[in-house]
Amino acid sequence: MKDYTISRRRMVEEQVIDRGVTDPRVLDAMLKVPRHKFVEEALAGKSYQDAPLPIGEKQTISQPYMVATMSEALMLDGSETVLEVGTGSGYQAAVLALLADRVFSLERIPSLARRARKVLDSNGFSKVNIRLADGTVGWQDMAPFDGIIVTAGAPKVPQEYLNQLSVGGRLIIPVGDRESQVLMRITRVGETEYKEEKMLGCRFVPLIGNQGWKQEN
Repeated sequence: MKDYTISRRRMVEEQVIDRGVTDPRVLDAMLKVPRHKFVEEALAGKSYQDAPLPIGEKQTISQPYMVATMSEALMLDGSETVLEVGTGSGYQAAVLALLADRVFSLERIPSLARRARKVLDSNGFSKVNIRLADGTVGWQDMAPFDGIIVTAGAPKVPQEYLNQLSVGGRLIIPVGDRESQVLMRITRVGETEYKEEKMLGCRFVPLIGNQGWKQEN
């Protein structure tokens, strides 16, 4: 079996560090998680390239830089409870598992949830909790969350995400239309007060659900 250690190191150096990601914990997590295990075997050789890749069901695994940027934006120290919306391949969840204390992840597509569960377990990330559900309504039973990361583009910020943030917690979410979004960081600074920051332009698959986009036939 091919050893991708050098490819992973090059990915972090050229795609992540060179673009300004500096959090040492995020860089360490990106070096440790075997990204090639989270894509189909036929795509393993492309898994460390600077691009998203298809994972089936019209979904993608985000490019490494975007995973690192969103993870850094959460500003985690290891003590937090984090919610991920859109498990997908499970790769972002694996990175979060090395950065936070507890990780909960929502996925609406059964086949992706099953595959992510299998890959996470087989690579030592069993602490990630996956639930098959409409991600746009969050996971109220496990709230409040110190961080919420949304890996799909939303037409607007679902109110449930704001409600389920702890005071001081941060929500990272792409907001815009189906074709392009702006990555936002929203910090809950009080019971009814939130601070919004625009980070960068991006393009994600649409956030489908009750509080997101409607499924296209």
